[in-house]
Amino acid sequence: MEVTITRKGQVTIPAKIRRKLGLEKGRKLAIWLEDDKIIMKPIPTIFDLGRTGASKATPEKMKKMLDKLREEDT
Repeated sequence: MEVTITRKGQVTIPAKIRRKLGLEKGRKLAIWLEDDKIIMKPIPTIFDLGRTGASKATPEKMKKMLDKLREEDT
């Protein structure tokens, strides 16, 4: 896929990718450089935790889930 950078430095994420990742308007992404690549990753929300079973988790399990998400981000 190919995107074009606007004069404001913006790009549009193609709809096919947005649908596959469940990205909706207002969703925040982390962005960083790795060598000569631009990397973007959705920042987890409380709704993402709900899909992991976190809504039924004990505080200890919730802490483990959050620690795991943090490790995946590094």
